[in-house]
Amino acid sequence: MDPLTALLDGPRARGAFLLRASFDPPWSVRVADEAPATVVAVTHGTASFESDAGPRVTLGPGDVVVVPGPVPYTMAHAAGVAPHVVVHPGQVCRAPSGESMTERMTLGLRAWGNALPGEARMLVGTYPLPDATSRRILAGLPPLAVLGPTGAARRLVDVLDDELDRDEPGQEVVLDRVLDLLLVTALRDWFAMPGADRPGWLRAAHDPDVGRALAVIHDDPAHGWTVESLAGQAGMSRAAFARRFRELVGETPLGYLTGVRLALAADLLASSDATLETVARRVGYATPFALSAAFKRVHGLSPQQYRDR
Repeated sequence: MDPLTALLDGPRARGAFLLRASFDPPWSVRVADEAPATVVAVTHGTASFESDAGPRVTLGPGDVVVVPGPVPYTMAHAAGVAPHVVVHPGQVCRAPSGESMTERMTLGLRAWGNALPGEARMLVGTYPLPDATSRRILAGLPPLAVLGPTGAARRLVDVLDDELDRDEPGQEVVLDRVLDLLLVTALRDWFAMPGADRPGWLRAAHDPDVGRALAVIHDDPAHGWTVESLAGQAGMSRAAFARRFRELVGETPLGYLTGVRLALAADLLASSDATLETVARRVGYATPFALSAAFKRVHGLSPQQYRDR
């Protein structure tokens, strides 16, 4: 399994916040909801988009942007317009003065904004909580990952746009799955763009030697890998492999392996009732104590505390 496949297999929306935002100018919305990931697709008109951590861009019909949180961002009809409404955690909407705007901005089923239909329309999908594996993807993204109006992601926008109008049994699950597919496809398309600032693990995946070592880590993270055995998979000496791995990935082979194992452990703790002993065995730790020590060192919580939260 290549690392991109392994990491893109992680995102799973569960009760994602999905709506169609619709505006007539003047309008400006500041989003400070601390969401870990948001996908925005413009279907009509244009919008100025700016992250607090990155550049300002102008989006048009068909453009898709992935925003890794929790950094706030602002979207408006033009650059520099002061926000008319601020979206806080829990999707609480208020005017800058503090007045509630939730009821005033609600336009119907999964519709929100100041006009319907508005001059500018966009689909907004917010992930309430990504799994630990997904966070490894998001950490490799710029403040705004922007795709143009072509490619597979654009076709999925049309599907999501259609599904937002439906109100049928099981519709929330359908919307979650379409959002998952849109996010994964958008990330794949963005990583494939010429000049994209790819994360180290993705660059390493294309290396003919280090890529083989990454593949076996993701195929079998519970295996008792050592630097020597991974170097053997790569067909390199131990010293040359360790040096090349760090140059490409930005961390040591065993540091990367630990990250993969602990992300998998976190996801198992959050999504299953498996015992700590079972989780430890599945991710390559000999005892629950060994897993607990490594887990708390990285996450700042014990496995049980993480599961409880």
